[in-house]
Amino acid sequence: MPLAYESLSHGEVVFGFFNIETDMVLLNQYFFFASDFSACVSDLAAREQGPVRADIDAYVLDERDAGDLMGAIQGTRYQGFIGETYKIFPFPAEPEAFRQNPEGYKTRGIIEGIITQYAPLTSITVREERDPASGIIVAIGEYVFTRLQFHNLLNYIWLGGYPRWKDWIRPPYVLDMRDAVAKSPHPLFGISPED
Repeated sequence: MPLAYESLSHGEVVFGFFNIETDMVLLNQYFFFASDFSACVSDLAAREQGPVRADIDAYVLDERDAGDLMGAIQGTRYQGFIGETYKIFPFPAEPEAFRQNPEGYKTRGIIEGIITQYAPLTSITVREERDPASGIIVAIGEYVFTRLQFHNLLNYIWLGGYPRWKDWIRPPYVLDMRDAVAKSPHPLFGISPED
């Protein structure tokens, strides 16, 4: 489930997995794969100094095309991209089955087939900058976060969001991201995600 996070630019924003059978995450109207985001973060973490930036593939959907997450979870409104996803991968009937699938990246082809009906693939920039008032900041497209706020997003991916990774097994891309962040000499990554 996506959760609310604070940003410098837009106040409270929504970030996270929206279906347990895919590794796609949303950041308000941006939809991108956690595996791509993790690879982007690993790339940024490999740099030693200075402002860093990298692009990530994403889809930008308006609210109508994105759909109704709560309606899809409840099985009452299958609208837009999220609704189409829940038709194929419905919310589990048993509460204990509500765990983020660490093999969700394997459904990428199916998810891409659905989302391209709603928006073309585009690119958004993830960049780190210095701000006199806030110190190190990170922008993901138009959304700007403090260093700590950005680390909260990374921690969400590390944990498997809410409801957490199934059987506490993390996908390889998450482990790679954690290792890259932990080894990073860049000031943006002074801490690594923790359990």
